[in-house]
Amino acid sequence: MNRVVITGLGVVSSVGQSTNEYWDALVGGLSGFAQATLGTTRQATDKLVGEVKDFDPAAHFERGQLPLLDRVSQFAVVAARQAIKQAGLDLQGETAERTAAIIGTGSGGHTTVDDSFHRIYAENAQRLHPLTIPKAMISAPASQVSLHCNIKGPAFAISSACASSTHAIGVAFHMVRSGSVNCAVTGGTEASITFGAMKGWEAMRIMSSDTCRPFSKDRKGMIIGEGAAVLVLETLEHAQARGAEILAEITGFGMSADAKDLTAPDLNGMARAITGALTDAKMAPDAIDYVNAHGTGTMANDLAETAALRLSFGAQADKLAVSSTKSVVGHGLGAAGALEFVAAIMAIRDGVAPPTMNYLGADEGCDLDYVPNEARRMKVRAAISNSFAFGGLNAVLAARAFTG
Repeated sequence: MNRVVITGLGVVSSVGQSTNEYWDALVGGLSGFAQATLGTTRQATDKLVGEVKDFDPAAHFERGQLPLLDRVSQFAVVAARQAIKQAGLDLQGETAERTAAIIGTGSGGHTTVDDSFHRIYAENAQRLHPLTIPKAMISAPASQVSLHCNIKGPAFAISSACASSTHAIGVAFHMVRSGSVNCAVTGGTEASITFGAMKGWEAMRIMSSDTCRPFSKDRKGMIIGEGAAVLVLETLEHAQARGAEILAEITGFGMSADAKDLTAPDLNGMARAITGALTDAKMAPDAIDYVNAHGTGTMANDLAETAALRLSFGAQADKLAVSSTKSVVGHGLGAAGALEFVAAIMAIRDGVAPPTMNYLGADEGCDLDYVPNEARRMKVRAAISNSFAFGGLNAVLAARAFTG
């Protein structure tokens, strides 16, 4: 079994369109929330959203390519290019053939779907763009990353709602660890701030009326975000042979299903995924210093996640630094896990636990150390990143500092 290391990171987010911009905003607690500007013919929602602002597709793609790329695929390709550039990975010859592209998304080309439905139902259009289906399909981002980055190994999508990109990274980790491939370009992307999608979220009555304050008293719900995060994974041997800078080492991946309810979280399912990641990593609970929590800001999720961490870590839970970066960028849905795993890797690299912003004080049942409102300098030997999705789909990644 190969050791698996991370050599590149790429991010497109509501607080920056590079990893460094994103990380600086998380550490500084700089909110990406604002009124939506996206929508087919009118504002997508009157709720605050974590929209990627001032994203110029023409700066990243040739004019002839743009009609083939939904916003969700644009984000994925831009983040993948950043990660590959940082990794210094030359995707030619055997390297291209031994690299996988595994990208998670919950919704795929939502903008294309929304625009197409508006044309049909509101404008009585008789025809749509001939590539509407290839633009909108769930696998489009993975295909476009493969095409634009010359990745010729396995390429596919994973869709498991808000755990999509954590599952994608976990599967990629297993493939690299087993030797199926030498490298993987993996992560997640989402771009579903559309009129139709937001009406669906509003109907669930879990959207915040002000801001996102995970684990806090007076929390009122979640804020939808968008963006992408992509990582380059390699076998340790492959990375060292080419002299790559190693950012961290992935050590474990755990997953489970609640098999209980479509929307209500189950602490036991969450705990099984957390314990599974630690077991896979061969790490004791006291080896973990930081948890990037799923932390949506909803009443049910935050209570269940807190209880799951206590169940998994026992007395060690009180020593964990736990934070939700959704309090800055919102809930990136299928991209959330990748955005948050990048934050966990940066926490390990820089020795900083990013804060849970907008925190107003302890709420009954949420009684851990949530790094409230201000980043904390601390040694982060190892971290986990949690993703718990609708449908009871749970996925957790573990990583540690690379020490040779």
